Amino acid sequence: MSDPSAPDGERRSGLIAGLICYTVWGFLPLYFHLLSGMGVGVWEMIGERLLWAFPWALGLVILSGQWPQVLAVARKPRTMGLLALSTLAILTNWIIYVAAVASNHIIEAALGYYINPLLNMAVGALFFRERLSTEGRIAIGLATIGVAVQAVALGRLPLISLGLAVSFCLYGILRKQVKADAQTGLFVECAYLAPVGLAYVIWMQHSGAGHLLASPATTAMLMLAGPATVVPLALFAFAARRLPLTAVGFLQFIAPTIGFIIGVAVGEPLTPMRILSFGFIWAGVAVFGYGAWRRMRLVAKPA
Repeated sequence: MSDPSAPDGERRSGLIAGLICYTVWGFLPLYFHLLSGMGVGVWEMIGERLLWAFPWALGLVILSGQWPQVLAVARKPRTMGLLALSTLAILTNWIIYVAAVASNHIIEAALGYYINPLLNMAVGALFFRERLSTEGRIAIGLATIGVAVQAVALGRLPLISLGLAVSFCLYGILRKQVKADAQTGLFVECAYLAPVGLAYVIWMQHSGAGHLLASPATTAMLMLAGPATVVPLALFAFAARRLPLTAVGFLQFIAPTIGFIIGVAVGEPLTPMRILSFGFIWAGVAVFGYGAWRRMRLVAKPA
């Protein structure tokens, strides 16, 4: 949690880190879209991401001097078990997201990340006895209507949106139970996944279907999956320690907004019903934002 008394310089650096983090996440669809255009399939993208995230996560742990904490966590079976579960949750999220982008469902993926913070509020109230404000109730209600309208517009449940929101919400719940810094937890998760990624990439290359060595440009693009995965998470951890949670709440809507714009730009269908659906979602986001702004002002007044 951030320190409300943090100096202005720290808050400014935290804001810059948060803006960069969510902007990078927002433009990730373009990255996977480009890989798809190079002929790289969904499972190969996932395998390369699992492989190349590990050395970057390792470098982050070394640079931050958290290796002793990694060794301490490795001696705690319960913590390692929780991180194994969080690894499955984030892997599920990655698979759904990459598959959605590769199959031109970027707008539906953006919807998932719009409703994620609202789902977090609902879960907090239902399972962790967190107090839900009036604005929170209204925002959740509007989002629920938006999802229902989206289901009508699509002719089915927006499974991609719900899958992304639920998997990331579950990931957050599990990580809240882990008594370790963000970088340490991320390293352990990457360590769990790296052998799977390495085995898959080797198998793809051996079968002649892999693209890792297809050309210098393709190799560079695939290796870029490492920093594209780890660097935004590191920036998020940096920002979260220096910004009020309400500020982080505002920033998290940057990524799905960019994703939505990209989805429209690449020609995904935007019917009147889908626009109506997003109208309810955006209204929920606006109410959420107003509630966060009001809480931030109440906290700032005593200071």
